[in-house]
Amino acid sequence: MKGAAAAAVGVAVGTGLTSTLPATAEPAVRHTGHPLATKPGGRDFPKVGGNLGNQNYTALGGIHRGNIRKLGAAWVNRIEGGLTTGTNQSTAVAVDGVLYIESALGNVHAVDGATGVTKWVYHQARGTLTRRGVAVGQGMVFTHARGSWIIALDQQTGAVAWERQITGYGNMEKVAVTYHDGRLYCGTHDGDRGAGLALDASNGDVVWHFWGAPGPGEIGNDTWEGDSWQTGGATPWLHPAVDPDLGLVYWAFGNARGSRSSQDGSERAGENLFSSSLVAIDMETGEYRWHFQSIHHGIWDMDNTMAPVLADVRIRGRMRKIVIYGSKCGMYYILDRTDGSAPLGIDEVSVPQEPRQKTWPTQPFPRQGPWTETTVVDQPLGTSVPGNPNRAVPNYVQGSLYDPHWDIPILSIPGHGGGADWSHQSFSHSTGLVYTGFGYVAAAHSLTEASNGLRPPGEYQTGGIVAVDACTNKVRWKKHMPYSLAHGNGILTTASDLLFIGQPDGNLLGLDARSGRELWRFQTGAAISSSPIMYEVDGQQYMAVYAGGTGIPYGNSAPRGDFLWAFTIGGTVEPAPTPPPPVIRRPVSGEPVEGGTVGNTVVIGRTYDPDTGEIGATESTAVNAMAPTHLRVPIGTTVTFTNHPGNAGTRGATQFFEGLFDVRLAPGESYTHTFRKRGEYFFNDPASPRSTGKIEVF
Repeated sequence: MKGAAAAAVGVAVGTGLTSTLPATAEPAVRHTGHPLATKPGGRDFPKVGGNLGNQNYTALGGIHRGNIRKLGAAWVNRIEGGLTTGTNQSTAVAVDGVLYIESALGNVHAVDGATGVTKWVYHQARGTLTRRGVAVGQGMVFTHARGSWIIALDQQTGAVAWERQITGYGNMEKVAVTYHDGRLYCGTHDGDRGAGLALDASNGDVVWHFWGAPGPGEIGNDTWEGDSWQTGGATPWLHPAVDPDLGLVYWAFGNARGSRSSQDGSERAGENLFSSSLVAIDMETGEYRWHFQSIHHGIWDMDNTMAPVLADVRIRGRMRKIVIYGSKCGMYYILDRTDGSAPLGIDEVSVPQEPRQKTWPTQPFPRQGPWTETTVVDQPLGTSVPGNPNRAVPNYVQGSLYDPHWDIPILSIPGHGGGADWSHQSFSHSTGLVYTGFGYVAAAHSLTEASNGLRPPGEYQTGGIVAVDACTNKVRWKKHMPYSLAHGNGILTTASDLLFIGQPDGNLLGLDARSGRELWRFQTGAAISSSPIMYEVDGQQYMAVYAGGTGIPYGNSAPRGDFLWAFTIGGTVEPAPTPPPPVIRRPVSGEPVEGGTVGNTVVIGRTYDPDTGEIGATESTAVNAMAPTHLRVPIGTTVTFTNHPGNAGTRGATQFFEGLFDVRLAPGESYTHTFRKRGEYFFNDPASPRSTGKIEVF
């Protein structure tokens, strides 16, 4: 944190500002007149997020409920000539009738917004990476390159104006670039430590930086045990919000990590600031102003990886400048963005403890409660399939949000891949609601899980859309959807009260923003993992979206592409062919094995080598401890399930969710079942629910 050593930490709780250290003074208002941060876009959609407040809202209203049935595609551009692979998370921006978009290859394309004709392409030479959007300013387009390069391109020609490698702060590749008033705001990711940086847009010089995990002598360092800050993570995964009137930039920093995994807090006692925190930073100097931490001492990878949303709303009769922050944990934290206070109340609530994890005694909860479920549903086997979308995979120890763990996997929801993950949210000036796409993707946490936790094989990964009143933090409406909408499925709302969102099956949806009722849909040909935008050229209004697809949470089953679409009233371009839909159930590990090659037998508690056909020599409780994990058999086949005679104790097989069988077997015992109906039948081991297999009946 450059220049921040003399500052101090204030924590927003309840209706006021409390602190463990003295709080800094409120920032002076630096500008007068129209609030720049919350001015809605119109003719242009000039940045990722639409405006400086990331509202993803347009003042254009030419497309409305009265004519949306006439909305059709004006043009489509396969920007990479038919690409069908890769990670496509970039959202387009529109400036002066031109769209600027990054592809999965890292190339930057400038496309005429009226005709769809490519104007220029910058070809990336340093390798592909995950992209989330360019910035435009000072006659330049700003993008990233592998190796933490920032590159400025001439806005008219795509020629390189300057390029600069920024090292020493973590990887700088995934976070969309934000431009304002001669500065670039860039974040780092996927490192031991992360930072938010301000760069000079003229040459890439670092103006200031702010560490997510502060070092010695920096505020917040005393919230980390020993040297644990060095591997503390706390990286800003998404772009910030900027309020020039208050002179503040708002960064959301991600979860705490550690020497072993993000689920292990045993060596990093303390709150671990500024992990899972929103921090308000002086945009000129990089000095700390205030912060709010949504998860203290996180051990669940439930960080709030979102771009903060700014809004000006009336709360209890008083106009408030607010920032909306959240949330994988299914809650919105609504804060006064001038000082971090909570006008609607946020309480520190006692939560279960695990001393070995050095858990923090409380966690913050808004008084209005969460907008999604925080406990998995234990539906009996054999009940409706898929049933409740947040139902529990059987045999796991079931928990609720913030239940601690150690060596036994504890299943909880929304999960680190659920809630509101990194999709762009939208605030509508017209309805006063904030909208998000969310996911139901329960996760099992323990020290035995790799990385951020286990999304149990066989679970249904679904989700929905929720609309929350920004004045009250209460749900206005919620709509369950067939897919998780938490991973790049951003929302655009309009002055005509429409809501647009893309799905992983390639369908772009138009809904009534006041009720959630579907009004329109269009097949784009590939999964949509970006936000729709709206712009105007020569008096004609367009809506555009990039359909490319990404692997989270549906892996390679999510259809990929490179379709940049633009829509207008009266558009006549035909929809794309419908691709195969994503597989919504979490897959088992391992490719299918024909039943005849293994005697139609599954050996429980052992791994399987598909190249040699050999069964593992030692007992295992791993996810792939079914030999094989994926058995493929024709209708009418009798399959044998055997607890390997060399295993130490009782193992078994629970078929879910149809409930065809639920057996326990001593070492050497077997059970047979005849499959008489086509389908996919998942089963796991009651003794080790992580171990999961699937019988595919054809």
